[in-house]
Amino acid sequence: MKRLIGGALVCLASALPLASAYAFCGFYVAGGDAQLFNEASQVVLVRDGDRTVITMANDFKGDVTEFALVVPVPTVIEKSQIHIGDIKYIQRIDAFTAPRLVEYFDANPCRLAVQEMAAPSAAKALMRGGRSDEIRNMQLGVTIEARYTVGEYDILLLSAKQSTGLAIWLRENNYRVPDGAARVLTSYIRDGMKFFVAKVNLKEQQKLGFTTLRPIQIAYEDARFTLPIRLGMANANGPQDLLVYAITRQGRVETTNYRTVKLPSDVEIPDFVKDDFANFYRDMFREQVRKNDSQVVFTEYAWNLSWCDPCASAPLTPDELRGLGVFWLDGTQPSGRGGAQDAFVTRLHVRYDAQHFPMDLVLQVTSDRTNFQGRYVMRHFWKGDESCPAAQQYRAGLAKRRADQARALADLTGWDLGTIRGRMAVAADWTAPEDRLKWWQRIWKD
Repeated sequence: MKRLIGGALVCLASALPLASAYAFCGFYVAGGDAQLFNEASQVVLVRDGDRTVITMANDFKGDVTEFALVVPVPTVIEKSQIHIGDIKYIQRIDAFTAPRLVEYFDANPCRLAVQEMAAPSAAKALMRGGRSDEIRNMQLGVTIEARYTVGEYDILLLSAKQSTGLAIWLRENNYRVPDGAARVLTSYIRDGMKFFVAKVNLKEQQKLGFTTLRPIQIAYEDARFTLPIRLGMANANGPQDLLVYAITRQGRVETTNYRTVKLPSDVEIPDFVKDDFANFYRDMFREQVRKNDSQVVFTEYAWNLSWCDPCASAPLTPDELRGLGVFWLDGTQPSGRGGAQDAFVTRLHVRYDAQHFPMDLVLQVTSDRTNFQGRYVMRHFWKGDESCPAAQQYRAGLAKRRADQARALADLTGWDLGTIRGRMAVAADWTAPEDRLKWWQRIWKD
């Protein structure tokens, strides 16, 4: 996480930024000596029964002629099972599930009233594409099972008998294979996996008029519900962040081979965090990873897609859900309106590396439809002049509330308590200047 998009509310694809060349489950291979580093990615998984639609969106910077994406898949994918998606739908699901900061304003203790605010944020994502020979392929034990052009991508489906031959094939076809990839390829070949290789077709891209690479979507049937991440670590420069938006009919999605835990939520934090929410969330997530020994998958959001409270953005429409691959909507709802039927989304966030995540993510759909969201509460103190007994009692409790907020923030983020107190502009006893005003000073404080 190198940079963060600011704002009162920042979604965590906006809030947990994705730096330069990313891949969630494959690795990027490049011609020449291009140095590629995987750091973060976004994936949408739509799952019902044995049917899965996966949408892969990766953001990187570089010459598109140098990049290819290699992804293990359970079976040979037919051309009709491949689709080019629209990044706007991933941005929508990201914004809808974004961790949120909510504001409350304390009422006048002498007259009770409460006000609530919440605001949305933004997001990001993108992607890239692969290639071949013939007699040499047989010598290397590599078979081109299928070859397609879909949108701006040239796509190959490969099978291989052994990892060394596949690695040599990739190198001989001008792809740079990351060190350590052959060992990981071996396990996928042993499991009978195929390899989806996509590369940019510059002529098609120019003809279509797109200046950025669009997400690739794949639909397939397989009893296994997994997300391969090991190849993505082959050329990784340190830990990577992966955001998974899993949409099901039944309920929450979790990992079975790693612990899935909910991020701390509904914590009251000081109001200065409003102007620093991105850094707060970044450091909070890092601290929770550390406390859990870098070995857990975090749930950031789990909710029915027909509503939200508070909403970081409007619920997705049926058309937008279809754009993400939701295939069971029956079309009875009016196009363009919110209120998705039978659609439950889980937002998972994992920071992974080879040491702590030696296996691919094995997922399962549960029947748990309990709503959860990463939600952080900022409560503005009342600063009125009234001096009724309720107001006096209210002011007497402010120092303790500030201390509690500061300690909660320090525990969440690992930030220094003294620094937090300084940013809150309070004294050592957690009182603010307005707490120490005499009743007559409140009358004439202007």
